[in-house]
Amino acid sequence: MASWKRDFASGLVVLGPILVTLYAIYWLYGLVAGLTPGLILQEEALEPFITGTSDQAVQTREQLAQFLRVVVALTVFIILTFSVGYLMRTTVGGLVERLVDNVANRVPVIRVVYNASKMAAETAFGEQESLQKPVKIETWEGLRMTAFKTGKVTDDGREVLFLPTSPNITTGYVIEVKSDRITELDEDVEDALTRILSAGFGDANRRGMDAGVSIDVVDEAKTSGPSGADDD
Repeated sequence: MASWKRDFASGLVVLGPILVTLYAIYWLYGLVAGLTPGLILQEEALEPFITGTSDQAVQTREQLAQFLRVVVALTVFIILTFSVGYLMRTTVGGLVERLVDNVANRVPVIRVVYNASKMAAETAFGEQESLQKPVKIETWEGLRMTAFKTGKVTDDGREVLFLPTSPNITTGYVIEVKSDRITELDEDVEDALTRILSAGFGDANRRGMDAGVSIDVVDEAKTSGPSGADDD
């Protein structure tokens, strides 16, 4: 009995992330396909490649045209993203970014949404070097928390740290701490992020089935004594 429980749990650990990833890709494809206009590619343009007037041929042309629209939209998005990223490294890009920030921060509702989304994107997709070093800080007596150095220092000499929440590292707190209250860690950013993202269960030194919490199913029928062996 314990063997099939262990096999089922181990298979679920492997298939669970795969299914979630495939569903996310399917959802993203449906979203892009729904937003992509039909003007990019008409079904009639595929008639030389898929001939026929049957319902199956028409449906195949429509599905293929929709798929090609998604490919075109994603290609344009990737090229645009690389272009904007390259532009941001120039002086003109910095001026444009500051201009956009100033305009967005002048609108009350847009300001909150813009700053929150920008901070989440910078935390999730930014380079790991932006979080320069994981450290430990003692927030209360006997309680330590993991934070990251940002490389910024206040006017009075306090170091600016980012204290992420777990398991969602896109939220957290920006805190200013004296240098003597900070304990340096002998680990890299990836190790610290693995621990936070996994809510403390993960281990960056172990991968795949060895990571996280071990699955140990115990068969109660084998561990319990024989029925009817009650002592008087």
